[in-house]
Amino acid sequence: MVEEKFDLANERCEPPSGNEFPLPFNDAMRLLQSLHEAWSINNNGHLERVFLHKDFSDALNLATLLGKVAVEAKHYPDMVVAYGLLRVEIWSHAINGLWRSDFVLAAKFDRTSSEFWELS
Repeated sequence: MVEEKFDLANERCEPPSGNEFPLPFNDAMRLLQSLHEAWSINNNGHLERVFLHKDFSDALNLATLLGKVAVEAKHYPDMVVAYGLLRVEIWSHAINGLWRSDFVLAAKFDRTSSEFWELS
């Protein structure tokens, strides 16, 4: 069976109004297949990825780049910077769950992080 891949990085983040329900699990899993394999849905039902780096400085630089992407998209993840890693957690607060925009932001982060490593 061929899995459908979506070009999420070129979509706009459209937040839920708050009246919607989170994506059904099967829909979330289908969208997850369009992201880098390091993304997962954690125990809280949020998208999560850990970016590993050689030191704190690289992790912080990537967090800054991803932060700019988030501001431009008007969709704000939780990010934790530590020595050698950046942990990103994304979900839609208005519905306390996953929405298509969460996957769009993750795809934008995938594109930005791959460009970051090409420049490193």
